[in-house]
Amino acid sequence: MKKLNLQSSEYLYTYSRDFEEYSLCALEQRVLFGEESDNIIKSSKNINPSRSPFIKGRLSILFTGESVQAIAEQVHQMELSDQTFKILYIKINDLSHEQKIEFAEQRMIENEIGWNIIGKAKMKNPDILFGIVPFKGHWYFGTYLESESVWLHHLKKPQEYSTALSTRLARAVVNIAVPDTAGVLVIDPCCGIGTVLVEALSMGIQIVGSDRNPLAVKGARENIAFFNYEGTVKVKDIADEEGYYDVAIIDLPYNLSAKATQEEQFTIIRHARKIADRVVILTIEDIDEMILSADFTIVDRCVANKGKKALFSRQVIVCE
Repeated sequence: MKKLNLQSSEYLYTYSRDFEEYSLCALEQRVLFGEESDNIIKSSKNINPSRSPFIKGRLSILFTGESVQAIAEQVHQMELSDQTFKILYIKINDLSHEQKIEFAEQRMIENEIGWNIIGKAKMKNPDILFGIVPFKGHWYFGTYLESESVWLHHLKKPQEYSTALSTRLARAVVNIAVPDTAGVLVIDPCCGIGTVLVEALSMGIQIVGSDRNPLAVKGARENIAFFNYEGTVKVKDIADEEGYYDVAIIDLPYNLSAKATQEEQFTIIRHARKIADRVVILTIEDIDEMILSADFTIVDRCVANKGKKALFSRQVIVCE
């Protein structure tokens, strides 16, 4: 027998999204993984599944086979010592409706794998959660990490605007803006009440916020403190920003009740060009001409609706 080695160099990410989120999710996938898929992505990139509002879980691949039996023969080599385990058939997969595996057979698959692992099975709170899933004609087995919907915890803020980004959208936008978080310095220079700041800080991203509206800054600081995060938020117009950042995230117009004029929008975009290498802009209007005039290149984009019954849609535009 051999000791269990949980190290993996390949991963499967399972996805779930609503129809109106297709465009936003696809852009996040392209930025994080360089490809898009309806429900499952295989990648060598190791990303915490809780980063994304769309990822349901991550399978760290240990064994691959052409059948469940082939997987069972391989897991028989493992010894878990005193660790308990559970086997989970992952229902998110690429099987067609005709190929769908029903509940009873799912339990049989779990049992067949479980009986071949030398260790103690435990249905509730096991030490190790294993997953098994069919994908592209093969079966994959490994440790499975379920996503935690961190953004859900941020829904109830002490300060809120009706026109502010949803926490779900803000989290996806942060991933689009900052796919690799290590050592990246980010600014949200039109931060409003700090929805983007809260999501970024929860991921451990170095981000600072600013806004020319003192009341908005006060609300952003209160929201950040409410969730026990630490972040800097200043009362400052983007025109007065003197630092330089790897990424800027800008929501335009950032207050629908006091909508920025086209001249003000262009001023913000022009100053963003001066303070950041990469900028992700959210807008409810067509501002491509402004972006190009500010010497940006549009490298990707999507459409994001505000909720299932959206009264308006935002464009998310990635500029470099």
